Amino acid sequence: MVNVAVLGYGTIGAGVVEVLQTNADSIEKKAGERIVVKRILDLREFPGDPNADKVVHDYKVIEEDEDIQIVVECMGGLEPAYTFVKTALLQGRSVATSNKELVAKYGAELIGIAEEKKVNFLFEASVGGGIPIIRPLTQCLTADVIEEISGILNGTTNYMLTKMEEEGADFDAVLKEAQEKGYAELHPEADIEGFDACRKIAILTSLAYGKQVDFEDIHTEGITNITAEDFLYARAMKKCIKLLGKSWSDDGKLYALVCPMLIDQYHPLAGVKDVFNAIFVHGNMVDDTMFYGQGAGRRPTASAVAADVVDCVKHMGTHIKIIWEQEKLPLSDFGDFRRRYFVRMPKEVSLDAVEKAFGPVEPVQVEGVVETAFVTGIMSEKEYHAAADQFDTILNMIRIDV
Repeated sequence: MVNVAVLGYGTIGAGVVEVLQTNADSIEKKAGERIVVKRILDLREFPGDPNADKVVHDYKVIEEDEDIQIVVECMGGLEPAYTFVKTALLQGRSVATSNKELVAKYGAELIGIAEEKKVNFLFEASVGGGIPIIRPLTQCLTADVIEEISGILNGTTNYMLTKMEEEGADFDAVLKEAQEKGYAELHPEADIEGFDACRKIAILTSLAYGKQVDFEDIHTEGITNITAEDFLYARAMKKCIKLLGKSWSDDGKLYALVCPMLIDQYHPLAGVKDVFNAIFVHGNMVDDTMFYGQGAGRRPTASAVAADVVDCVKHMGTHIKIIWEQEKLPLSDFGDFRRRYFVRMPKEVSLDAVEKAFGPVEPVQVEGVVETAFVTGIMSEKEYHAAADQFDTILNMIRIDV
């Protein structure tokens, strides 16, 4: 029998307990041991809950319980999660977590401690919820040099963009609907400003290249400037708009970026709708692969955490090697990368003035929208901004994926 402590009894933590208890017999066959939730850490009381007797309010109770072999962290945030997880690892306990903030900031350090103590720090659920992506990167694709990762990594924003595309709704109306349905938080900045996706692409890039990629170094934009008109233009260009987290290598340089992008309608990510997530990975040998599924939610995320618990049980006394060194991997200035840009300006701006600044462009017109809209030639981010700065008003700019 293996005893587990769950830190945090909110949506995900309660889901993990549900999975481990509901599927206990099936999990025992796969893990080779009975997995029992012995302790649950939470500040709240849960009268009437079948696990109320397991709830404790002080981490010291878990820290001093010698029967606990695995700790599951579902608290979120950096503190006290970091302190509790580090303490557990130093005590020789394996840890499974869904906490993307913790993993993005301290993943390399915690993996190092786990290796030293011959235990495991696993975090499949930190990116993509129930979508398997961490194991494929660290196990299945280890024979490849990863050349690109491109993902729809946030279900809230993908739901909103899908609604705007299919119904012609504006941003504020769709955000309100997403909040009413529980897809968006009351304070949705982490989702709509791209911060959530930024941490996730930082984790994936760190794993792909084996060194620390700091999320603070990744240029990040959200979807707050996207309008219904942008989707009319996208349709005219046979493209769609997605909030992408991307990292890619080009000529020996590594770039990373989070922002809305125009992608071709036939791109594998174009068909990913609503709250679903998908991660597209290109390796130098395997070529293109894509991982798709529900990127959030109680049960999908809890399922991934529970699977990590099973992996911890199956590898008791053995460390699962994950290459993620604490040495910082510098990102190249994405301002040097060359691509095309879709730009909207007021109707008063002439194409002659545009081409004087940008060089030759391709005009884009849609019925019912009177603007000067165009696609630039291939240029760097710095060149784009130098040209755009010559105009008083840019209604919007969306990068075109390459």
